[in-house]
Amino acid sequence: MAGKEVSVLLLLAVLGCGSGGKVLVWPADNSHWLNMEHILQELVVRGHEERELPIWEGAYKIAQKILQMKNITKMICDGVVKNETLMERLRASTFDVLLADPLSPSGELVAEKLGIPFVYTFRFSMGNTVERLCGTLPAPPSYVPTTLTSLTDRMTFWQRLKNILSYTLQDFIFHYVLWASWDQYYSEVLGRPTTLCETMGKAEIWLIRTYWDFEFPRPFLPNFEFVGGLQCQPAKPLPKEMEEFVQSSGEHGIIVFTLGSMVYNLSDEKSTVIAKALSQLPQKVLWRYKGKKPETLGSNTRIYDWIPQNDLLGHPLTKAFITHGGTNGLYEAIYHGIPMVGIPMFADQHDNIAHMVAKGAAVQVDFNTMKTQDLVDALNTVIYNSTYKENALKLSKIQHDQPVKPLDRAVFWIEFVMRHKGAKHLRPAAHHLTWYQYHSLDVLAFLFICTATIVFILFKCCLCCCRRCGRIAKRKKE
Repeated sequence: MAGKEVSVLLLLAVLGCGSGGKVLVWPADNSHWLNMEHILQELVVRGHEERELPIWEGAYKIAQKILQMKNITKMICDGVVKNETLMERLRASTFDVLLADPLSPSGELVAEKLGIPFVYTFRFSMGNTVERLCGTLPAPPSYVPTTLTSLTDRMTFWQRLKNILSYTLQDFIFHYVLWASWDQYYSEVLGRPTTLCETMGKAEIWLIRTYWDFEFPRPFLPNFEFVGGLQCQPAKPLPKEMEEFVQSSGEHGIIVFTLGSMVYNLSDEKSTVIAKALSQLPQKVLWRYKGKKPETLGSNTRIYDWIPQNDLLGHPLTKAFITHGGTNGLYEAIYHGIPMVGIPMFADQHDNIAHMVAKGAAVQVDFNTMKTQDLVDALNTVIYNSTYKENALKLSKIQHDQPVKPLDRAVFWIEFVMRHKGAKHLRPAAHHLTWYQYHSLDVLAFLFICTATIVFILFKCCLCCCRRCGRIAKRKKE
């Protein structure tokens, strides 16, 4: 087997279903894959027979390294769509749907080549560009903040100006930096003029990994479904040694601290600042950290390579959660009603924490300028100011008060697309309009021309009348 095909097969996971349908999965990476994995596990529980080409666990680590290389995504896609043997094998498998993340291009291209419907699952794109331009999702910039701005839905004039400029800049980046080469590539592969965005727009269902406990109110389309918190579940018992440490906290309780799986260590300066702050607290702290043990680490703090985050957040003695702002961790905190101290570092984390701050369930600390007292003050605020706990519990009630669980909703819509071979009845007609038709610019231009023509005619008529009246008056004087 060719090396390129091997790398492709390492990145393809397949779910088979005996009596129902078959799902082809185009995997994503990091937290995007973790969310997709929960959906796949539920499909297996519901009677689907899972098989992978080969086992994903080893492939995931390889893929993480490979995807760091330039143009690797196109190489992987080449290995699929330009490998007729592999494509024939996939066609012969008669898949009913493909599950993909739009932030990892090519899944929709494979679906198009195979002639099968596809479903997206993701949080959001930079600038909400994919959802707006490809999914035709309405996003009035007056109250729908773009990503990477840390804005909320309540904006001042200058914030609205910033928001519009951010939308414009990020759209430019997508169109002329990130998408330009993909448009040509997709056209070559499909043998007809097309674009990446046009192909993405054919998604039957968009599973958005948020909910109204997290989102600000905004318009959505019928083929956009909220599945935020699909990975959340009741807490399970802690390991014995960890439970003993938690119980030793007494009435003060514990603090759960993690900066996510992508931050393995910190500078000595930062870790010293954090450890010193934690040592001043009466609570016991469980810190997920793989870096060098700080010299200022207090006796109340224990460092772990890994912690059962969901189980700790669901423990009755947990008082606060220190988080970088990853969506998965935030939703587990929301699910269990735990107030947060956010230390966002990159990507969507600043926006995520901004949402929690706006909803009164978190306090944000600047990672770059953070001092020991800043972290101490933030923790004391969310622990001893009862409004933060109350607001966190309100969000938790909203998360729990749903007619259908998020995971069940996600699986339902995937199976819906399988049963009906798509969901075209949910797609808005906006997909068939050009950008100027969508914004009614042609209609506005027509109305402007008509108005201008009428005004011009009236002006000419008035001018003629004035001239005629002037001539008549002149004759009378003569």
